[in-house]
Amino acid sequence: MVLSSAPSTVFEVSWEVCNKVGGIYQVVKSKADLLRRRYSNYICVGPYFANQAQFEFQQLAAPPEYKAAFEELEHEGISCLYGKWLIRGEPITILIKLERERIDENAVKKELWERFGVDSLNANYEFDEPLRWGWAAGKLIERLSVTLPAPTVAHCHEWLGGFTLLYLRARTQHVGTVFTTHATMLGRSLCANGRELYGALAAINPDQAARELGIMEKYSMERACAKHTHVFTTVSEITGLEATALLGRKPDVLTLNGLDDSKFPTFEEASILHQKHREKIRDFLEYYFFSHYTFDMQETVIMFITGRFEFHNKGIDVFIQALGKLNSALRDEGSTKTVVAFFWIPNETHGIKTELLEEKAVFSAIKNYVEDNNEDFVRKILREVPNIKEFTCEQLLSPEFVRTIQRQFQAMKHEGNAPLCTHNIPNEDNNAIVSAFRQNGLFNSAQDPVKAIFYPVYLTGSDGLLDMTYNDAVSGTHLGVFPSYYEPWGYTPVEGMAFGVPAITTDLAGFGAFMEPHAGKGVFVLHRNGRSDQDASKELFDLLLNFAHKDKFQRNEEKTQAKALTKLTDWSAFILYYVEAHRLAVERSQGS
Repeated sequence: MVLSSAPSTVFEVSWEVCNKVGGIYQVVKSKADLLRRRYSNYICVGPYFANQAQFEFQQLAAPPEYKAAFEELEHEGISCLYGKWLIRGEPITILIKLERERIDENAVKKELWERFGVDSLNANYEFDEPLRWGWAAGKLIERLSVTLPAPTVAHCHEWLGGFTLLYLRARTQHVGTVFTTHATMLGRSLCANGRELYGALAAINPDQAARELGIMEKYSMERACAKHTHVFTTVSEITGLEATALLGRKPDVLTLNGLDDSKFPTFEEASILHQKHREKIRDFLEYYFFSHYTFDMQETVIMFITGRFEFHNKGIDVFIQALGKLNSALRDEGSTKTVVAFFWIPNETHGIKTELLEEKAVFSAIKNYVEDNNEDFVRKILREVPNIKEFTCEQLLSPEFVRTIQRQFQAMKHEGNAPLCTHNIPNEDNNAIVSAFRQNGLFNSAQDPVKAIFYPVYLTGSDGLLDMTYNDAVSGTHLGVFPSYYEPWGYTPVEGMAFGVPAITTDLAGFGAFMEPHAGKGVFVLHRNGRSDQDASKELFDLLLNFAHKDKFQRNEEKTQAKALTKLTDWSAFILYYVEAHRLAVERSQGS
């Protein structure tokens, strides 16, 4: 009998299905339509959280071939919700409710230790909650693999999805398994603690390091999944080297993270969006800074960094150091340019600063007053200008109008520097980002050509200040800066580039290493591998200074090239890596 190596049923198992936590959410979401069209049964499996599911999940009646498995699991206290994920392609999705299932955590931990060497002795709820969900997902796939068309593959992401994988490896022979680690827990933790990683891989004792860092349970889960899965994948070459050294297995396939370029605007559309959203950002900057002092908004370059608050791993430290150097250089050369750097990095907050809300209210009143008088301006221009040889502003603006505007602007005036942070945050003076601003001479004074703004909330479109979605805010900027020390792939640079925003990445990011042959225009690759933070900040300063000196025409050239380069990472090409991993999993499961 000839067995097919192409799966008919693929389960995509991730904690981030219908549950946005980090970058894996975007990975799974953006390629779902392509996989749905490739396989006759493509099913996403995730946890049920009501606050997320209500916006992304539509529950439907389960087809007959699912009902028996659902009913069996219901008797065990596991509730399975069948429906569709409300994203492009609307893939079949099963969410598992955690609150009713009755899985014996201690029994599972005992089995994981005895079968696979997973050391969960010191695990807490961050380990236990995914354990219960993942074990339940394993039970679900075990039952459905009997009724749905074979061959079957379960593709499990990260250690959180690894519980499903280990359940299946212990109980089934006919389900092919793929395990993808998007970043190793040990590698990320070592870097976050200031430890050398890439230059010290051969010297690291993984077990000892994991115990020292208090992550033994998560590390040993990753190691077990990498060892026992049919197919092991990582998202970049550099993460593959890391996984080989720390988890003890070289990846079988590199499943690079792609982008669905068709979901992003064309270059012409991106140009229109840039102008529209840049003006909205400028409105924010006007009331943020002009209540203290003014500068030429037409000569202002807007940069940004975003991501988790990982001060060293994300290169926040190096970016701030480079901005400090840029501030001194622009001031010394008497530049007319102003650089505004946004730090869109979530942090605990206790409300927007009162003075900013007041300034925004006054600015909105001024803007409304001007718009209310717009018809008078138009009428005067059309009726009077043709008859006047030399036209002055005084002929257009009445004394009453000017006095009213001046009074309103006076109400906005504040002495001193503009704030470094938009929100009230705990112990602001000792916050790592705010402290680094000050240590590097970034005070947001009138004499500083570089302005830094720590904006510690998610950009949802209704945060009370910018009131812009993340994508809209990004499209209004001129440059994204991502000088990461630890970044297995890095979605944020390529997403910005898809909106025509040039990006700085690094050779320690999977995306940066992939793009290095194309670097120089549209994307810039900072060299951090084997170099000190000081050397990296100096090179980054050079890149920032060069970009700050560009005129509008040169920046448009960068935007055009950035947009063009995103074609290289389109899922239409990268999806083949996933197809190969699934094919190989079927082949190996049938041969076992």
